[in-house]
Amino acid sequence: MRGPPRASALRSGVPGAVRLRGADVAGAAAGASRAGRGVAASPYAALLEAVRAALPGASPATTAGAQGEPVAARVTRWDRGLPQYAVGHHHGGRDPREAVARRPGIALCGAACAAGGVAACVATGRAAGRQALAEAAWQPRRAGAGAGAGRPERVSARAVADGGAQDGDMPKYLLRVAVAVALVAGAASTSGCSDSGEEKTPKAGGTEGAPPLKWKDCEAPTTAEGGGQAPPKDWQCATLHVPLDYADPEGETIPLALIRAKARNQDERLGSLVFNFGGPGGSGITTLPGAAKEYEALRERYDLVSFDPRGVGRSAPVLCLDDKQLDAYYASDSSPDTPEAEKAYLDNTRKYQQACEANSGKVLPYVGTENAARDLDRIRQALGDEKLHYFGISYGTELGGVYAHLFPDKVGRAVFDAVVDPTATSEEGALGQAEGFQLALGNFAQDCVDRGDECRLQGSTAKEIEENIIKLQKQLAARPIPGIGDRMLTESSATNGIAQALYSQELWPLLEQGLDEAEGGQGQLLMALSDALNGRDQNGNYSNIGAANTAINCVDSKDRYTLEQTKAKLPAFRAASPVFGDFLGWAMMGCTGWPVPGTASTPDVSAPGADPILVIGNTGDPATPYEGARKMVERLGPGVGVELTYKGEGHGAYNSGDPCVQGAVNSYLLDGKVPPANTVCTPPPDATQSPAQPSVPVEPLGA
Repeated sequence: MRGPPRASALRSGVPGAVRLRGADVAGAAAGASRAGRGVAASPYAALLEAVRAALPGASPATTAGAQGEPVAARVTRWDRGLPQYAVGHHHGGRDPREAVARRPGIALCGAACAAGGVAACVATGRAAGRQALAEAAWQPRRAGAGAGAGRPERVSARAVADGGAQDGDMPKYLLRVAVAVALVAGAASTSGCSDSGEEKTPKAGGTEGAPPLKWKDCEAPTTAEGGGQAPPKDWQCATLHVPLDYADPEGETIPLALIRAKARNQDERLGSLVFNFGGPGGSGITTLPGAAKEYEALRERYDLVSFDPRGVGRSAPVLCLDDKQLDAYYASDSSPDTPEAEKAYLDNTRKYQQACEANSGKVLPYVGTENAARDLDRIRQALGDEKLHYFGISYGTELGGVYAHLFPDKVGRAVFDAVVDPTATSEEGALGQAEGFQLALGNFAQDCVDRGDECRLQGSTAKEIEENIIKLQKQLAARPIPGIGDRMLTESSATNGIAQALYSQELWPLLEQGLDEAEGGQGQLLMALSDALNGRDQNGNYSNIGAANTAINCVDSKDRYTLEQTKAKLPAFRAASPVFGDFLGWAMMGCTGWPVPGTASTPDVSAPGADPILVIGNTGDPATPYEGARKMVERLGPGVGVELTYKGEGHGAYNSGDPCVQGAVNSYLLDGKVPPANTVCTPPPDATQSPAQPSVPVEPLGA
């Protein structure tokens, strides 16, 4: 959704990330995908191999349980066999790994989690990723445990600071460096497009008649896409040339990279289902293959298709700072509280913007959402579809809404999940997001309190836990702690990492552990979460999700805030979120001074006459607050938007795995049955109960 400019705290952190419009799926995907090089096909094996490659430590040791054994050895030991787990009262007698695995799933982000995703998280090997998370988040029972043997052992932050891992401790380093891989669990199947698949089209032509695509085998993704391995052979890539400037349709063109997996049932094929996973700035080329298992039911009758939007990945990518400069940039103070800090903040923002103009000035005016929507229609034509069947997540809902406004008669079956509020200005969006992340943090803290002694964090109430987090932020502002390698965990990096973990309830164990370790002076896990959000891999390479996010946000929004205006609004942001408010408030300045003017304060998504669009809002979504779904329905117009509510946690709904949500979406996309307006899906209070059903019946879509 619309967030502040320099969202170093909550999005890719780039000065111009004026809008945190969605899970940075690609943020997380990009940070993880490189880790899959040269590993076995199993995503779990890829996760472990990534840890071995990324972490300090000698060759795998054979001594299990030694206090000082190399990290890689402990990872190997945990890979050899799963230990017995103590069962706490919180899980009702079930293996805690099962409880974690049944939590609402990783939403695509983030990750953008992120980025990626969100930012921001890809889902190939989801079960293996869940297993890894569960292993890492719960302690094995120690032999000879006394009265506390019925619960996982608690490891204090002080113990971590004083002596590192103890015999029987959870494998912290498994999480710390390979967390991005755990989020995506798709390292072995990310992809890029082969240059041999390009359509050599010297001119773009008009808005009709896009040439058919020439599909070829895919190559490995570029660094801008996040790196990694090529996908399996059933994935194909192609390139479509589109106008750089649609006002000059016969002029210069830019390439759009596309990827697809053909429908399994060609006899009953409905066409192509085009995905945009959010950001903005997420690479569909890397994300879709990793997430494909989540959409296997839809692949039965659809070709699954995604793309790198203009400015992203292989599609004329926006480039700004280099990797070393980005390391320093993301570590810098994002919530200045002195005149000197304010000056440094503004200087960093200006230098970032100047680098974007110097390296990508030619494309900056043309990477906005309206042009991306026109690209979508050229993609529809090139695919040979009469109408666009579409699945938009997070920022992808805004892109889909703009497409519906421009081409209402070309809208086919469409789903918007994790919905951006189309009525919110940059300020309103950022303020709503501050409230959303604070709500999610409060839910996390209350869950920790409810688990009693199982919770690793200090505090007997949710408020006390939140106060301790604020205390940690202040401590890091004054004195950063060791992170990964020679990098230090700063207040900005830690806040980024906390935000990344709030994109999904499934990541709460990582947040709990990361906060506990940081209180003990170890910042590796929170830094790894921050890296995942920012699109940084363990080799120090960044995808271009941050640069693309800034460029797209700043050309879309004409909102430009002065220093005085920003400082005047900070009290409202702090009231909305003591943890995230300052960061989101200051980030409003990210587009101030941007070399390209913005187009509007809010997008036009009115789409009279369009076919019904299923709009899904999640009541616990931190990144795109629930209210955005209702606003999208209203703005789409009567008879177009159909709202479905999911009463869950995390960013997005479909990838939570909730059978009610997935059933409604699949029924619409596959059979044309749209749920009645205001359908509500409520997850069962206990995972052992039968799947939840919609609170109102699903009716066939009329003619």
